[in-house]
Amino acid sequence: MPEDPTTPTTPFTTTVLRVAAVVLAVGTGGWYAFGDGAERGRSLGEASGASEASGGAQIAKSLHLPWPRDGQSSVAVEGIGSLGTRGEQRPVPIASVTKVMTAYVILKDHPIRAGAPGAAIAADERAANESYSSVETTAPVLAGRTYTQRRLLELMMVPSGNNIARLLARWDAGNEKAFVAKMNKAAAGLGMDRTTYTGVSGMEASTKSTAADQLTLARAAMKDPVFREIVATESVTSPGTGTTLHNTNRLLGHDGVIGLKTGSSTPAGGNLVWATTQKVSGTSRLILGVVLHQRAGTTPAEGSAAAHEASRALITAIRADLPAAAERTPGRALSAGT
Repeated sequence: MPEDPTTPTTPFTTTVLRVAAVVLAVGTGGWYAFGDGAERGRSLGEASGASEASGGAQIAKSLHLPWPRDGQSSVAVEGIGSLGTRGEQRPVPIASVTKVMTAYVILKDHPIRAGAPGAAIAADERAANESYSSVETTAPVLAGRTYTQRRLLELMMVPSGNNIARLLARWDAGNEKAFVAKMNKAAAGLGMDRTTYTGVSGMEASTKSTAADQLTLARAAMKDPVFREIVATESVTSPGTGTTLHNTNRLLGHDGVIGLKTGSSTPAGGNLVWATTQKVSGTSRLILGVVLHQRAGTTPAEGSAAAHEASRALITAIRADLPAAAERTPGRALSAGT
């Protein structure tokens, strides 16, 4: 029962394309200019040169952001630099935020052209059986049915399907252990030296990272237009089952938010990597933030609510105050084209 390999025409398609068009317009303003050096783990400010680092530091000093008291967080702005990192940057469990790296590796190994479906992938018996799990987030697939690579990435990232992450890992590398090795190699290549992946879905509490490392990954992942389209998707329908699944990121579509990924568990607490946009000095800027380890030790629902609330507070303050702060910066050491 193959899935139609053409671009999906389900109700969410219009939303995806509309949001993706906005994201692409923002990204081409200079998100790609950080270059290979940045991919080896340098901060946004360092990667864009001393002038950007200086401008970002000056602007950050003039902002009074509502950083969360718990856990750790980090924020940076395209073409401006870091707005700060808070909390001890020690590795902590990140739950389903893990899937950002899973998607990043899949798209590096098997690139998809914007708007294209990607490879055809058959769902195996294991992925289908795991669809019915009551102890983790999953997405329904039918054994033996062929799905497009893009649709499976949507089913993994939008409703956070753990079974889909494992299916994609087996398809790419033959087995999950081999894929995890690819994830760690990619992390090392990006300079994420405080990150260790032990699984592909985030179920394992032994998968740990920091806000600063996840911000580095988010920047790299958002260079891919297909990744940007997927994380901006509000809902996705599983072919064959007719089930419509909604994005776990409750901030999506509000306050300029165009992504990115949630993650919550009792050991990890609530985690959210987010992306929003704001016009600064006449240029639309991509703003990325990471909030980790909120209310760890409580229920996943409590942690998720705390991560969303902390992220919303940061996003609201940054979008409200950043334009004026940039105008006040002496010399306005900003790079409109980088």
